[in-house]
Amino acid sequence: MSEESGTYVEPGDFKRDQNYITTRVTADGRDGYPVEAGRYRLVVSRACPWANRAIIVRRLLGLEDALSMGVAGPTHDKRSWTFDLDPNGRDPVLGIERLQDAYFARFPDYPRGITVPAIVDVPSGAVATNDFAQLTIDLSLEWGEFHRPGAPRLYPDELREQIDEVNAVVFTDVNNGVYRAGFSGSQAAYERAYTTLFDRLDWLSDRLSRQRYLVGDTITEADVRLFTTLVRFDPVYHGHFKCNRSKLTEMPVLWAYARDLFQTPGFGDTVDFVHIKQHYYIVHRDVNPTGIVPAGPELRNWLTPHHREELGGRPFGDGTPPPPPALDEAVEPGHGAV
Repeated sequence: MSEESGTYVEPGDFKRDQNYITTRVTADGRDGYPVEAGRYRLVVSRACPWANRAIIVRRLLGLEDALSMGVAGPTHDKRSWTFDLDPNGRDPVLGIERLQDAYFARFPDYPRGITVPAIVDVPSGAVATNDFAQLTIDLSLEWGEFHRPGAPRLYPDELREQIDEVNAVVFTDVNNGVYRAGFSGSQAAYERAYTTLFDRLDWLSDRLSRQRYLVGDTITEADVRLFTTLVRFDPVYHGHFKCNRSKLTEMPVLWAYARDLFQTPGFGDTVDFVHIKQHYYIVHRDVNPTGIVPAGPELRNWLTPHHREELGGRPFGDGTPPPPPALDEAVEPGHGAV
């Protein structure tokens, strides 16, 4: 019951359940959830690529003081993500052991997957939204009052149409494409997903051979969304999901692009490779029955020079990098690339 919740459709294609809680936290509170500093808690798992997006955007925009963050453990059972990283296995703000409690507080008979990221209304203890695609955009557009000085424009109006177009194909063919390959129910379905994935990665390589970022000359929402799949590619998707035409390290343009972002404050310092590998290899027993977690791959190469600055561009535009993460939100030593 996580980010891979879905069903199979004929002939063997994995179809993601995309029916999310679509209420939003907005500046005007039109859905009943007005933006208020300290009222909400962003619940994530560092293992999950969809949640990793929200962690990055929150960091880049400097929303840490306005929107607290609860981190679930990297594994879960069939019922829910759990707060086993916290003392006594209970989130210290929400007071719950399982994220499902926040879902059931709003929808007692909630029938779908208990997913991260989720924004929980702390006073009521009820989930406000788990619509991961809209959630990060709203952090940019609706939470502006609480952005840090120098926060980047991740979803600028003048580039919005282009960002949406890129996001649409990247989600279908890459973000979800690796899952369509990994959870395929037939050889033919797997090969369709595999071909589509690598055709799109080749398209992205060509696009990024001429420009530093996906849209415009600064980091945008589009880069955040692609990064969280690329950073998981060699540790998980190449082997676990059989996406093995090439490793990321064997695709020169995408590898340099991913390292450029990884070395940018707010990106690599949110990535927990240990949690990532534990989640996929332990939870997906239908794919990996033994639950054995691979020891590799080598990670220090994430910190090697990328030379992408030669293409120009300014990571934060007229803004500035975020400060280092707070100690209580830093990735555990030994879980990153160093």
